[in-house]
Amino acid sequence: MTSLWRAVRGRPSHSARSISSLEDYAYALQQALGYGSWSTLGVTQSQPGQVAEKTPSDFPGYATLFATNPVIWACMVARQDVFASTRFIWQRLNNGRPSEMFGTTDLRLLEQPWVGGTTQDLLARVIQDADLAGNSYWVRDGDELVRLRPDWTSIVLERRVRLGGALGWRRLGYLYQEPGEEPVPLLPDEVMHFAPRPDPLATYRGMSWLTPVLRESTNDNLMAAHKKRFMENAATPNMVVRLAREVSPEAFEKFVAKMDSTHKGVENAYKTMYLGGGADVTVVGKDFQQLDFSTVQGAGETRIAAAAGVPPVIVGLSEGLKAATYSNYGQARRRFADGTIHPLWQNAAGSLQRLVAPPGGSGAVRLWYDARDVPFLREDRKDAAEIQRMQATTIRQLTDAGYTPESATAAVLAEDWGLLVHTGLFSVQLQPPGGDGPPTTPTPPEEGT
Repeated sequence: MTSLWRAVRGRPSHSARSISSLEDYAYALQQALGYGSWSTLGVTQSQPGQVAEKTPSDFPGYATLFATNPVIWACMVARQDVFASTRFIWQRLNNGRPSEMFGTTDLRLLEQPWVGGTTQDLLARVIQDADLAGNSYWVRDGDELVRLRPDWTSIVLERRVRLGGALGWRRLGYLYQEPGEEPVPLLPDEVMHFAPRPDPLATYRGMSWLTPVLRESTNDNLMAAHKKRFMENAATPNMVVRLAREVSPEAFEKFVAKMDSTHKGVENAYKTMYLGGGADVTVVGKDFQQLDFSTVQGAGETRIAAAAGVPPVIVGLSEGLKAATYSNYGQARRRFADGTIHPLWQNAAGSLQRLVAPPGGSGAVRLWYDARDVPFLREDRKDAAEIQRMQATTIRQLTDAGYTPESATAAVLAEDWGLLVHTGLFSVQLQPPGGDGPPTTPTPPEEGT
């Protein structure tokens, strides 16, 4: 623990940066991550041979995007709703192959992670932190789980040395420090670290899926602002009003004020314009149809959804509905489940196992997820009935072949033929004619006969 404290001392303070726009924020974030400028493996140097991988201070900015950008909100909520709908269970490994699942009281910590909390509350927080910061950190405090805010948590590393040369980094532990409080060092075995998308410029730190679409989200916000300004200016393109050169400055200012009061704003849209002698109106802007506004905005929405791993039709984005209607929604749902949600569940189960010990401490049991009751993943009634029919047929055939009904049912449901137990009785088709028992293996002839 002493080396962990030493590793986090003496970290240099970063010079203040003036950020007055989202573009400035995007540039500052890219430099903090090491993109666009040179970086020492994406880590913050502390003492010679020791570093601290700190989640970049982009968490509040990304949280603002989540709260203000409807496309990002829709994608994150879709991921969160499905991810948080599963539950955890133990799964037995039979000769290294996943087998039957069962539950014990040891899972109570994940079912009630804190007073009034549920598994869904826990998973919603886990995926939200991972989406915004790329990392989710949790520690166990007695019978409760405690969330460590990602931007207040650092990963303390130490240089590996072999034969006098550097050989990567070793994780010493974690350091959690709230503003104005003393830092709290934590050992690696105490912290659940969920980082589904590793940062290529770091060793252990994860990266948010929002990072590559930060500028795309900026464009989407600008498009929304463009629509707002368009509506505020009478829902018409820009206009140039020319007056005769003989008009005095005072008369010109009065004309502008009168024009704005009677024709500017949504409430004045589509009103008939009356002009005095010498005034001439020319349209100089383009309307939404001329700009092909929906296509431009829809392309940006699709790129954001692609980075989130959410098919656009799942969240009802315009481009997704054009390319795929709800008639093939099932295909998009399976892609979302198989390509995005299931890998996240597998990673989360492996990460949370650090906080709950398998029953008996056996390596033949692992923490897993049970998605059988997730409504989003339920197949159509026809498909489900067909699967059950095939399973029933298989169980019947195995029972007729002499296996116990219990073992045949368990083997089919777990997809593990190693669970089959034979009764020793054989079907009459396998017995010789007139025989009273199972077929016997012929005795090989002795040598020399």
